Amino acid sequence: MHEKSIELLNRAVADELLAVHQYMYFHFHCEDQGYDLLGKLFSRTAIQEMKHVEELAERILFLKGEVEMKVGGEVQKITDVREMLAHARQMEEESAREYNEWAAECAKNADAVTKKLFEDLVADEEGHYDNFDIEVENIDKYGERYLALQAIQRGEED
Repeated sequence: MHEKSIELLNRAVADELLAVHQYMYFHFHCEDQGYDLLGKLFSRTAIQEMKHVEELAERILFLKGEVEMKVGGEVQKITDVREMLAHARQMEEESAREYNEWAAECAKNADAVTKKLFEDLVADEEGHYDNFDIEVENIDKYGERYLALQAIQRGEED
C-alpha cells in the first residue's frame, strides 16, 4: 500500500547519507585549513542530516519497509572553501526541490504523515541553504579578509 512512500523515503535516506559524508569531508578540510567556524557549520549540518536519516528510517520501518542504507552518490573532492559552500548550497536547493515534489506525491497516495515529514525536511534544507548562502555572500562581500578573520580567530582560541 505504501510502496511509493517507502521508495521515496529510501531515496531521501540516500541523499541525506551523501550529505552527511560530503559535509564531514568539508568539515575536515575546513578545519585543516584553519577555518574552524566554517568547519563547525559543516559538522553541525552533517549532524542535522544524520537526524534526518533517523526520522526517515523510523517512518520506513513504521510503514513495514526495509531501510536501504545506500549513499546517493560520490563525495566531491572539493577543498576550495568557496566551492565547498557553493556545492553545499546546490545540494540543499536540490533536496528542497525534491522533497517538495515527493510531499506532493505522498499527498496523491493518501500518506499525510510522510507528506508532512517531507514538508518539514524542506524547511530544514532551506535553513541549511540559507546558512551556506550567507557564507558565500560574506566571502563575496569581504573576500579573503573574511576567511583570514576565521584563521585569526582560531589562533586566538589556542
